[in-house]
Amino acid sequence: MHEVRRVLAGIGQALRARWGIFASVGVGVLVLDVLVPVLVLSIARKPVDYFMINPWLPNLPGYLASGKGSLVERLGRAWELALFWFSANGIFGIDWGFAVSAADLARFALMATLIGTYFALWVHRRDRTGGARWRVSVGRQGGVLGAVGSVFGLASGGCTVMGCGAPVIPVVGLAFVGLSSTTLTLFAQVSTYATVAVITGLVAGVLYLAWRVGSASEKPSAP
Repeated sequence: MHEVRRVLAGIGQALRARWGIFASVGVGVLVLDVLVPVLVLSIARKPVDYFMINPWLPNLPGYLASGKGSLVERLGRAWELALFWFSANGIFGIDWGFAVSAADLARFALMATLIGTYFALWVHRRDRTGGARWRVSVGRQGGVLGAVGSVFGLASGGCTVMGCGAPVIPVVGLAFVGLSSTTLTLFAQVSTYATVAVITGLVAGVLYLAWRVGSASEKPSAP
């Protein structure tokens, strides 16, 4: 319990002292998670020319309250519900499409929170331990890699798409025309494993930095 309190204390200290960094980094990662796949597909395939928010969303509260099926079934459908989507029209219909479901948005928000917390902890510890510069450098590189992994590994990884013949494939796979279903399936599996690896690594990094920040033995460095 002492170690848990130490970690929570470290996170609390960093967020109180570096709330602006946490918010700016988190919002930036969340926006990039949504927009990077659209940019990749616009460059690799055709420029995006359509955006829409699901017009059925106002009915969601009523459906959850008294819709068909059990509450668990209704929650499961809502979890996979597309909230908004982008697409580009082609000669024979939709050339590509990228939709963000409730599950996708929750995953993006989780990554944004983890990365924002990581950078808040890193900056807070840097200012408290000015002498351990090589460790600070390593910590910063880890945070940058985590952010890049979120945007280019997760946002362009296991995302809901339309117009591609598969419900869930990597956006990178969608960017190339003519890939076999076996290759797309392989991309989807690799994306799933990469998602788990990046989240696990970020959680471990946040816990470690929080543990160090929460240490009573770390004193502010002398001027």
